[in-house]
Amino acid sequence: MSWMYLILAGIFEMIGVTMINSLHKNGNWKSLFFMLVGFGLSFVFLALAMEKLPMGTAYAIWTGMGASGGAILGMVLYGEPKDWKRLLFITLVLGSAIGLKIVS
Repeated sequence: MSWMYLILAGIFEMIGVTMINSLHKNGNWKSLFFMLVGFGLSFVFLALAMEKLPMGTAYAIWTGMGASGGAILGMVLYGEPKDWKRLLFITLVLGSAIGLKIVS
């Protein structure tokens, strides 16, 4: 169950990051609300995951999911560059997260 909590924490982290961009572009209260909810739930699920998972592993995977997921969502939703170098390094981050799961 801890890994499921960690995945949920990463998903809510991506939602929070996406809402930061939406807040900057639109400046509306809906974006602010979803940003606060996204980050709040992200921290709650991260805390639940860390009850069983080592801190270093949980934090590395959580930040990796947030960073790579935010970059992917930026490409899909906001037209950010999709060059091969960006995709390569996103793949490396995700591969590292999978490696940490395997060795945990």
